[in-house]
Amino acid sequence: MDGERPHPPLRLPEGNWWDWDVVAWDAGEFRLAAGYSVYHHDLELVFGEPLFVSCPTEFRDPVFRSPTAAELASVRRRSAAGRPPVLVAFEADADGAEPATGLVAARRLELRAETVLRYWRADAAPGQRFAPWVRPPAD
Repeated sequence: MDGERPHPPLRLPEGNWWDWDVVAWDAGEFRLAAGYSVYHHDLELVFGEPLFVSCPTEFRDPVFRSPTAAELASVRRRSAAGRPPVLVAFEADADGAEPATGLVAARRLELRAETVLRYWRADAAPGQRFAPWVRPPAD
């Protein structure tokens, strides 16, 4: 680990990223969504091929930071992949007495800034898409 370049803190685009939650998680993808409305979100962090995830399912106002050497060592112990290409660390309000710590390691990270509706609308505007659980009503 000596001489390695540290993972920089995550930088988000400008926006109102107050409320966060996990919207998808499987072997190929871990997806966090952020916004300020219960009806939609406008930012997704899409972690491709997650290697390690320790994160509350819902949280607010995260402060992203560089991972500590101990966090990097912990991820390395738990994953045969060695140093992960992406390692994101944060502290956030998750309704506990103390801030919750989040740590996500993955092979890739994509930031998607677009409106994602959390309910069905037949008249969704071009460029809008639906959250993974939204389905049209049954006829």
